[in-house]
Amino acid sequence: MRKPKVIIVLGPTASGKSAYAVKLAKKLNGEVISADSRQVYKGLNIGTGKITKREMQGIPHHLLNVASPKKVFTAHDYVEKARPILERILKAGKTPIICGGTGFYIDALLGRIVLPDVPANPKLRGKLKGKSAPQLFKILKKLDRRRAKEIDRHNPVRLIRAIEIAKALGKVPKMKENPLPYQIKWIGMKTAEIPLRHKIHKRLLSRMKADMVAEARRLHKGGLSYKRMEALGLEYRALASLLQKKISKEEMLVRLEQQIWDYARRQMQYWKRNEEIQWRHAK
Repeated sequence: MRKPKVIIVLGPTASGKSAYAVKLAKKLNGEVISADSRQVYKGLNIGTGKITKREMQGIPHHLLNVASPKKVFTAHDYVEKARPILERILKAGKTPIICGGTGFYIDALLGRIVLPDVPANPKLRGKLKGKSAPQLFKILKKLDRRRAKEIDRHNPVRLIRAIEIAKALGKVPKMKENPLPYQIKWIGMKTAEIPLRHKIHKRLLSRMKADMVAEARRLHKGGLSYKRMEALGLEYRALASLLQKKISKEEMLVRLEQQIWDYARRQMQYWKRNEEIQWRHAK
């Protein structure tokens, strides 16, 4: 029996994934499932570069705006919500196209890694939020040396989650595989370093023009604390500092552009281990 086909469109930030996923969906009678750890949150639109209704061109998009930014949404939560959607799309005779930059979510959804079902611990997260990535890495190393060797030591979100699991279970269980019975086609969007840096720069200025600062101000007025905004990372961490007058707008733009570039590099590093990805050079 032929396995159902699932298409993955991945790549670093600003590489044109969303537009390509829409193009494929129109061609293959598909629907898009977002795999972005911040676009799941309501109200985080400009800062995360969330696709607009116009850009969707009538293609259904799933797992955007499904969680409150005040609460933590884990990779386990993502899998719980995404799998039934994936099955529904296949049963309808359509092609699921999973599109996003959060490789960990994609691997978890497809059963390439099996996640421990440990709920978020708000009290522990509150204690860890203010710590830097090196400090968090040091804590994890004491708790679980094996997991510390495997993890992205520069990613505070992953580090906090690993500490949370290690505290709950004594150690982070080895992530076994339990692959779903699908025929997976992996498509990666690749851009050379200089053009990608240029795209990141241009997109950041475009977000500022769209009033990303006003979006952050609205979120804070709506009850999103600066502490939580910082935990959401990248743009929102920088915006929290700006709104608290810890840095100037000029400082924020310089730092943030470099941080987005560093993030894009970490994304590419994550996918290096997957030899099934067919890379396309994005225009």
